[in-house]
Amino acid sequence: MSFTAGAQALTVSQSAMSRHVSSLEDLIGRPLFERGPSGLKLTPAGSILLPVVSKCLDRMEQSINTIRNKDLESRPLRLHIPPSLLYQNALPLIRDFHQEHPEIRIDVTTSNVTGAPRDDVDMAIVFDRPNVDDKVADLLWMVRVAPLCSPETAAAHQGKTLEQFLGDNELLHVKLEGEPRGLLWSSYAKQQRLAIETNDGLAFDTSFSAVRYAIGASGVVLADIDMFADEITSGQLVMPYDRVSADGFGYYLKTHAEDLGDPAIYLLRDWIIRHFSRGMASDGTPSHMVPEMRA
Repeated sequence: MSFTAGAQALTVSQSAMSRHVSSLEDLIGRPLFERGPSGLKLTPAGSILLPVVSKCLDRMEQSINTIRNKDLESRPLRLHIPPSLLYQNALPLIRDFHQEHPEIRIDVTTSNVTGAPRDDVDMAIVFDRPNVDDKVADLLWMVRVAPLCSPETAAAHQGKTLEQFLGDNELLHVKLEGEPRGLLWSSYAKQQRLAIETNDGLAFDTSFSAVRYAIGASGVVLADIDMFADEITSGQLVMPYDRVSADGFGYYLKTHAEDLGDPAIYLLRDWIIRHFSRGMASDGTPSHMVPEMRA
């Protein structure tokens, strides 16, 4: 927010910096900064342009450093995976890819966000509803949720209706960034036509944590029955009622279109898609069946 500081960072004069910005504003046809006695402030046009320019400069710097270091074959690919998917499903995928392609380095990051991660990455698996943006999107699977709990919790309430069961137990929430606390439970209750209170109970950042709490303590978690199929099969979790719902969320692989020509990114993208497609039904849901367990 200072032409003087910007000029120093770019090792040019302040007047040259100011002329370059003015030329850019003339090219765009809109001001990028509001100039005032207290300094500079971005205009709406500047706010739109800033993240795009920052991303391009970051990617240019990374490419230049790769070329300078003569490390063309082993540039690390930055892959983002949501935490629950990473811990439950994706670690074997990464292990197998690394064994098959040890020459390709991968930096795996995780963060609890809905949609694209804040940090710029080469590829990202995101948890989101369907949307259109500037990236290539591949559907990995659509989420199917149902109330899950420990065998002890299910046995203690055997014979109740689903509405009674949920009303008599603590609901465990999985928080979504920027969304109301009880969004997932309220959406499920609406789809299933249940009159229950959906705002009370404990809330967790990830479904992985909420499920672990349900297994070791108490409460009922609304979780992806395919992601936690192993826990259901082993009996750690039970699905007391065969009332599965599709909440509209899914896992998508997002890739920059301009990166599809990169051989390493092509290999990793193809590997991820094939890994998830092995168990994918035609409607986008995992095809393996979860045992039906009714109270």
